[in-house]
Amino acid sequence: MSSSPLDHLTQLLAKLPGLGPRSARRAVLDLLKRREAVMLPLIESLRDVAVQVQSCPLCGNWDVVSPCSICRDEKRDETILCVVEDVADLWALERSRAFKGRYHVLGGTLSALDGIRPADLKIDKLVARVSNGGIQEVILALGATVEGQTTAHYVAERLARTGVSITRLAHGLPVGGELDYLDDGTLTAALRARQKAE
Repeated sequence: MSSSPLDHLTQLLAKLPGLGPRSARRAVLDLLKRREAVMLPLIESLRDVAVQVQSCPLCGNWDVVSPCSICRDEKRDETILCVVEDVADLWALERSRAFKGRYHVLGGTLSALDGIRPADLKIDKLVARVSNGGIQEVILALGATVEGQTTAHYVAERLARTGVSITRLAHGLPVGGELDYLDDGTLTAALRARQKAE
């Protein structure tokens, strides 16, 4: 590849999660082969997203309306707030259709190694939101990583004075999971969160 626009596009695509230089190069070649069917509509869609999509000032979700469609939905339970690390986690929960409350996106997790401190996340905004009243339960839906659990513990401490009920997602065996294929951490969490058999 000698053309600088191709090099530049390949370098930009390689910065996306899951794409390295070789995968990015293959994607560029595929886009060129399907210029009319894929590349031009993709350019148009990227432009639309860049111009129209914005972060919701209430929860942190991405949407074309502000506040977002989830925050505007009057059928949702305003008394339950689910705290997630990132918008990807919010979208995963929405895909499950299991949660009908409101959300709060922190924008990451605490990490001493990466220099991410409480001030770098939307924790103060969360505390203010809960302190304003109306919320009865906060679900900490953070990952089962060291950073996720550290963040959950810190947020729970910050919210302790508000008097709301603070819960966490259960950790353990996935539906359809076989013990032989699970890692030690998942098995340990499953044993600790065991329930009485019915």
